[in-house]
Amino acid sequence: MRVLVVEDDDRVAAALRAALERHEMQVERVSRGLAVLPHLAGTDVVLLDLGLPDVDGLEVCRRIREAGDVPVIVVSARGRVDERILGLHHGADDYLVKPYDVGELVARIHAVRRRRGVVPPTGGTPATVAELGDGVVLDRARHALTVDGEEVALSRKEFAVLALLAEADGAVCTRDRLVAEVWGRRWPGADRTLDVHVATLRTKLARPGMVATVRGVGYRLTAGADRRSGV
Repeated sequence: MRVLVVEDDDRVAAALRAALERHEMQVERVSRGLAVLPHLAGTDVVLLDLGLPDVDGLEVCRRIREAGDVPVIVVSARGRVDERILGLHHGADDYLVKPYDVGELVARIHAVRRRRGVVPPTGGTPATVAELGDGVVLDRARHALTVDGEEVALSRKEFAVLALLAEADGAVCTRDRLVAEVWGRRWPGADRTLDVHVATLRTKLARPGMVATVRGVGYRLTAGADRRSGV
């Protein structure tokens, strides 16, 4: 995923770049609002600060929306309710107030991408159905998991964890992202709760190796995994 960061503070931009790159995102940065439009081609999400040196960020947001439909998340210290409403009225898809949790920002990036929808390849499997391999099929529209032709009951959060892993298509889903998107917040026991849900998923899949542990990082799906070990 390619993220365009519009931020005039070098220190903030550098920290944000490092954080997003840890989450497997490609980051491009511009420091001025008037430089944004030429960089929109190929951009998946724009992170837009409002306090820019050359033009107000709300005007930049309006111009981005006129130019196309790339999702825009305003990331600003302006936190009053009327300011957030104004940002959304100018075309922002979401609004996050500084300081923020990086896990929440990553979750919002993925959320706005999902809301925009994914068009499946012509003649391919519909985007709502994911064939995970080895007789496992995930149907997002029906909120259903099928293993060897038999439907397996999942809790809402178990389903959400598996859906995020499937969406990553074999790439690692970090613990921060899984916790932020499934539970919406982080707390002292969050990692343990995630581990328990993954252990339950492995049992229900009857394929422990399908959900592989990436030590110190998170989890990923492995196609055609054996039915013995998930480590």
